[in-house]
Amino acid sequence: MSLPYENASSGKSAIDDMAKLLRVFGASSFGTMEDFAAGKVIVQFEHRGRRVSIEASFWGYAAAWKRAHPYTSRSRRDRGRYEALALKRGEVAVWSILRDWLKGQLTAIEVGMQSFESAFLAQLTLPTGETVMQRLVESKQLMLQGYN
Repeated sequence: MSLPYENASSGKSAIDDMAKLLRVFGASSFGTMEDFAAGKVIVQFEHRGRRVSIEASFWGYAAAWKRAHPYTSRSRRDRGRYEALALKRGEVAVWSILRDWLKGQLTAIEVGMQSFESAFLAQLTLPTGETVMQRLVESKQLMLQGYN
């Protein structure tokens, strides 16, 4: 069985798609960043004074890809090339995943399935700069396995 998005090819062109989606939705600002040291990408936007910050791990996707395609002694690549391929798959896939997730959230808001706040509650940025989810986890009001 293949991993969803493992054959994604849009990569960073998905950023342009996100910008278009958010512009049509009425966002007043939009930006992206890659944190290579932490292995994640960050998408931020503002809509009607509410700031949203979404993080996604390309290392996390690479780890999932490696579980779906384990390295063996019969692999066609050496270990270094295998690791590089897993990371590359993660870097490409994460942008497409974010685009599709964002499109789903915005569509659900537009058709009245949910409010902006319910769609982005965990990613809403507080005046302190942290997200609601970060505040809940740091204050131990919500314990999540693997979140940090």
